[in-house]
Amino acid sequence: MKRSNGHHHSRKLTKSDYEALAQFRYLMRKYVGFSEAAAHEADLTTQQHQALLAIRGFPGRERITVGELAERLNVRHHSVVGLIDRLSVRDLVCRRRDAIDGRRVLIELSSKGRLLLAGLSLVHRDELRRLAPMLKQLLAHVE
Repeated sequence: MKRSNGHHHSRKLTKSDYEALAQFRYLMRKYVGFSEAAAHEADLTTQQHQALLAIRGFPGRERITVGELAERLNVRHHSVVGLIDRLSVRDLVCRRRDAIDGRRVLIELSSKGRLLLAGLSLVHRDELRRLAPMLKQLLAHVE
């Protein structure tokens, strides 16, 4: 269903629409469950895994600010500081003062963090590839 100025187009939903939406939610829950289990296997919390991925996957840079990480994780600044503390103790991330603006702290993955994330990301990519045909079929249905 498309939105226009916050209003739904008046189009009747079919049984097939409900089935597609339910299947999409099911596949997303399966993927999230897979991701949580994979993080746990790597001795990470889900949020720690998401933080490592957000740092490494930030567009165009290898280092990000605490505020940028908070935005990517959709959590408060002070929560990210605690998360970074826990990752830093495990030598998964490094903090550096910004050379240009000394008030800013930049976060980057350590070599240990990069290695751990690489292993996790490979299994996640494989799982996405497994789900891709089903997701493509669902997305084709809603277009």
